[in-house]
Amino acid sequence: MRVRALLVALTALLLTACGPDKPAETFTFTAIPDQDESHLVERFGRIAEYLQDKLGVPVKYVPVKSYPAAVTAFRNGEVQMAWFGGLSGVQARRLVPGSQAIAQGQEDAAFKSYFIANTGTGLQRGDTLPDAFIDQPSFTFGDKGSTSGRLMPEYYFRERFGDAPQKLIGKVGFSGDHNRTLALVQSGAYATGVLNYKVWDRAMQAGEIDTDKVTIVWETPSYPDYHWTVRGDLDERFGEGFTAKVTDTLLGIDDPQLLAVFPREKFIPASNQDYRPIEQTAEDIGLLD
Repeated sequence: MRVRALLVALTALLLTACGPDKPAETFTFTAIPDQDESHLVERFGRIAEYLQDKLGVPVKYVPVKSYPAAVTAFRNGEVQMAWFGGLSGVQARRLVPGSQAIAQGQEDAAFKSYFIANTGTGLQRGDTLPDAFIDQPSFTFGDKGSTSGRLMPEYYFRERFGDAPQKLIGKVGFSGDHNRTLALVQSGAYATGVLNYKVWDRAMQAGEIDTDKVTIVWETPSYPDYHWTVRGDLDERFGEGFTAKVTDTLLGIDDPQLLAVFPREKFIPASNQDYRPIEQTAEDIGLLD
């Protein structure tokens, strides 16, 4: 009996020393703030719930205030995954060796931007940006770090007119996000602007666009854009095979309501190499060192 009592006491002592089971580490992710906060909370709150259910670990969406803040959070390890645009993803992966682009929307492999104009300008839709585009008094990009709201539109603008908008148009601004660009041009605060086609199409379906006040002037050629990127230390932090599990989980999203929040038809595999054209374009116009 004494031996048994001693063993029970020893077991209790060891359990006390070890303490309770260590809680599972939280898997955190963020997203570039390319739309207003209500859209972001809806999109990524639902994604967090889905990931938590499938991955078996706590998952938290961490909102940020700007594109650079998303890149900084990823670089500093405050988040392990991010929904980036083409340019912000390139920037983040340059800062975090070993990080990988793992998935993109089916539409993101061939994304595009719309150059738009207030109808008061008299500009009409055509196969290229009209000569009169640079005669307008003002033009607004989206965010300075946006692929579809700044990088690729500036590339095509320079290709068409031979110089940057800032050199050819009197007033050039940065609205901060695509929804804001649309609102500014529709109201006449800016004569022209550029935004990603998904935001325009979604706003049109929702009845938020007055076509008597704003119109599409030109649609860019396609380019790769939005995608999920993960840090290279996921398996070390969450266990062997976790990166593959996250990838498979994103690629496996088939709930039409969940996909519609983005909106995307489905997610498909992505790789760092897919975004080399974006990286090259950013280098060519001086947005990357």
